[in-house]
Amino acid sequence: MSHWPTPRRIATLSVHTSPLDQPGTGDAGGLNVYVVEVARRLADAGVEVEIFTRATSSDRPARVEMSPGVTVRHVISGPFEGLAKEDLPAQMCAFTNGVLRAEAAHPPGHYDLIHSHYWLSGQVGWLAKERWGVPLVHTAHTLAKVKNARLAEGDRPEPLARVVGEDQVIAVSDRLVANTQVEARDLIMRYAADPERVTVVEPGVDLDRFRPASGGRTAARQRLGLPERGYVVAFVGRIQPLKAPDVLLRSLAALRDREPELAGQVTVVICGGPSGSGLDQPTALIDLAETLGVTDSVRFLPPQTGDDLPALYRAADLVAVPSHNESFGLVALEAQACGTPVVAAAVGGLVTAVRDGVSGVLVDGHSAADWAIVLGKLLACPGRRDELAAGAVGHARNFSWTRTASGLLAVYREAVTEHRERIASSLAGSSGGGSLAGDDAEALRTLA
Repeated sequence: MSHWPTPRRIATLSVHTSPLDQPGTGDAGGLNVYVVEVARRLADAGVEVEIFTRATSSDRPARVEMSPGVTVRHVISGPFEGLAKEDLPAQMCAFTNGVLRAEAAHPPGHYDLIHSHYWLSGQVGWLAKERWGVPLVHTAHTLAKVKNARLAEGDRPEPLARVVGEDQVIAVSDRLVANTQVEARDLIMRYAADPERVTVVEPGVDLDRFRPASGGRTAARQRLGLPERGYVVAFVGRIQPLKAPDVLLRSLAALRDREPELAGQVTVVICGGPSGSGLDQPTALIDLAETLGVTDSVRFLPPQTGDDLPALYRAADLVAVPSHNESFGLVALEAQACGTPVVAAAVGGLVTAVRDGVSGVLVDGHSAADWAIVLGKLLACPGRRDELAAGAVGHARNFSWTRTASGLLAVYREAVTEHRERIASSLAGSSGGGSLAGDDAEALRTLA
């Protein structure tokens, strides 16, 4: 039993955020992009994907075909109104019930494998794994112990319930998928994960959508109504302390003190919506810009859709990713794929997503003065930015969602193979080492 075919059907669990939601606001972000892009590539490879997510609107049908071979199931669990992630554990019983009922409507063996995303989904996957008799693959995306160790000023620590929940999911999962080697080390060192069950599969970027374009920076700025002259530094992401957009505003103020003439030519674009603890003070960033006296140089944009997002990356001279922690940092990869260098904090997955000195610059810490120095030097040196822009495109080409899906398929095959071999061994043992009894032989045949 050394080889088994690719799984036919996968149950993907994404409890707290729907793949149909717009990234950049609420709880929708890189996880959404990951689930959507991977599901599409898996379907292209002949694997059917059903994505289970919590229903947050009565207008959406229970089942939506997102793309050929990919179905989104909206599970009613709690009020349709959006709930904070802290409130979702109380709805896990209802959500799990909806997932189990969906499988019960089919003959046994409908799903070959479960892939859960984020710890809440992992809790559901834990029970479904036991009920269905299939392996569980889990991707954490973020980890409470890591976030609490690098907490942004004014941010709330992750609760103990999440820490315990993550410990449980990590212990029971057949395979753990880490986005980077840094995350793999965190799983092993902070959560005592079995190194043999941890595999690094890096996220990707849509290289057809995010790419340099003819017309360049000027056309992109015209499209978005941004100043055609001067410099643009962009932040793209959810507005919350973890993502640290305030660092960019503070660095702009610091740059005005250091180099007022250069800073006078800079427009900072903040693109995104309030999320997480940022919902406590949804106008905090606008208020900060006013307090710092930089409102005249800051543009706030809502999350961008379609071709407007890559246009924003192309419009910028630099994209800033000052997060206190990132599991990977898809924004950095998308910007680089469009030919825009990235200035990022040297934390988490960003040290992989950005190749320091080649595709962008990594900054140690979040000091506004340090960020102002780095931004000022790059803005004042177009030749260096051109070198980094070329390096950014080359670096981004090392990543693709097809590559990610291929890596996940390898993990799935290993998990399914080992799971079925364990069952086969157990069945053989129960027959006393001789030929399989009729019922056992039939059970084994259903696994093939």
